Amino acid sequence: MTIYRRVLKYLRPYWLKLVASMACSVMFSLFSGMSIYLTIPLLETLFFQPTAAPATAAVSQSGASFLPEWIVHLKDGLAEGFQQLVFRPNPIDSLFNICIVVVVAFFFRNIFGYLQSNLMMAVEQGLIRDVRNTLYRHIHALPLAYFSNERTGNLISRIMNDVPVINTGISATFQTMIREPLLIAVYLAITLIISWKMTLIAFVVFPLATVIIAWIGRRVHKESGLVQERIADLTSVLHETISGVKVVKAFGMEDFENKKFARVGQSYLDTILRVTRIRNLASPSTEFLSAAAGAVIIWYGGMQVLQHEALKASEFLGFLFAVFQLMPTIKELSGVNNRIQEATAAGKRVFEILDTEPGIRDTATPQRLNEFQSSIEFRNVSFHYVDGDPVLQGVSLRINKGDVVAVVGPSGAGKSTLVDLVPRFYDPTGGVIMIDGLDLRDVELKSLRENIGIVTQETILFNDTVRNNIAYGLEDCSIERIEEAAKAANAHGFISAMPNGYESLIGERGVKISGGERQRLALARAILKNPPILILDEATSSLDTESEILVQEAIERLMTGRTSIVIAHRLSTVQHADRIVVIEGGKIVETGKHQDLLKKRGGLYKKLFDLQFRV
Repeated sequence: MTIYRRVLKYLRPYWLKLVASMACSVMFSLFSGMSIYLTIPLLETLFFQPTAAPATAAVSQSGASFLPEWIVHLKDGLAEGFQQLVFRPNPIDSLFNICIVVVVAFFFRNIFGYLQSNLMMAVEQGLIRDVRNTLYRHIHALPLAYFSNERTGNLISRIMNDVPVINTGISATFQTMIREPLLIAVYLAITLIISWKMTLIAFVVFPLATVIIAWIGRRVHKESGLVQERIADLTSVLHETISGVKVVKAFGMEDFENKKFARVGQSYLDTILRVTRIRNLASPSTEFLSAAAGAVIIWYGGMQVLQHEALKASEFLGFLFAVFQLMPTIKELSGVNNRIQEATAAGKRVFEILDTEPGIRDTATPQRLNEFQSSIEFRNVSFHYVDGDPVLQGVSLRINKGDVVAVVGPSGAGKSTLVDLVPRFYDPTGGVIMIDGLDLRDVELKSLRENIGIVTQETILFNDTVRNNIAYGLEDCSIERIEEAAKAANAHGFISAMPNGYESLIGERGVKISGGERQRLALARAILKNPPILILDEATSSLDTESEILVQEAIERLMTGRTSIVIAHRLSTVQHADRIVVIEGGKIVETGKHQDLLKKRGGLYKKLFDLQFRV
């Protein structure tokens, strides 16, 4: 229940609505009881035509012997007041008055039921929103390493599917667990007033039902986690195949993906059917036991009316109405434990994410980096993703302000990892990185990244307008500034040719435009941000010759006056760098200018250059 208590903390902002909802539940229950109890005088008026005190004027003998005296007096007083209000010498007038009271009782019963449902809906949906927002914010705080080990579909499933399941537990606690027991209390009071002996018979069923419900609850809790995992599997397959639909079609893998989705869907079906079979045991079990008790009550009550005359027929029928109103109420209450168990299982999956501590965070007193002034320095930096498998080893490198430093090397050498340490996507596992003489871990993360612009080979664009993609992260940015950035990135021409210009939608991940156009939009975004430090991670490696020329021109404009770290696969793009750093096996093996490195016989840079430009 620790998980469930954590969920309940999210209800604090809604305590007024919860109190109002509970008050409405109380009134709903009272008017529900009144609407049932009114059947007794109604039956007396219709079928027995009392000339003196009606059925409500006195307690039956079977009930009076059990009730405390003060309750008997209270009940008799209320009955007398009701008699004076409703009953008239003429039965027709009495019938009319009873009908009016019944209508009023049902009117207020439904008004309070309506208010209670709306108040609880506001609470429940507010809680879903708050938990989702908290989860979403926390996901953004997690480091990149977390996302390397988690499936995107699984994270989406926890946000979209698990959080609403948590809500079913809240509904069970603050709606079913409050309203239904109140209804049970009211109906039980009515039955006790009429006949305590028949009431005892009715509730013999409770211990048996409780044992069954507890067993079902334990099984549901165990299986509910599996249901959410199967939903996550389905979401993951959907996300992967839809995002990679071009590859699926290119390799003719439609049948394979269809079979995989069907297999995962069958696994989900098997799990949900198993849970449903277990959950559905509660209702028929409780209902059967209630029906069995009802049969005994009817027999016993009928005997009291027919043979012993200890109970009036109208009271007996009123008792049956109350008991049979209890049955669906108890039936509804019997499913509460199952819903709470399901909510707890879903909450466990949600809090697994929330309990994951962000590995990259600010210190207690971070230093703000207002302006990059002197240098970035790697001091004996090492890094590994997995223990015992180093990606970088003993890297020492100084990049002065205004330098253009190119990082080259074979695939898997650690180039991208090296530059990912600068904006603190990861922290080094050994050594230290300094910026303007400050340990990078002591610098405020937000201010650090405000000073860095990044353009990668895999361009990330959003399903939004061209304008909003370029101005991403900037509020109230004028169209003039956006156009200037687009012109500098050689993007203004193709943007202007689009149907709606800068207001054109580019589709998810920019699918409506070419790779070169996507890259130029990313460059325009970096130019508009105007960062003093620029990181280019193979920004032209996947482009055709024409697009590469346009993008390279934009890159040269972007690099002007900035400190630039360039990862390049095509060595022709880094020949004019102030310094070239060659990495192999996570270590710096060569540094120098292009011409100097070419003179080193047997050097790795010369070997890579010769492989690219061999005739």
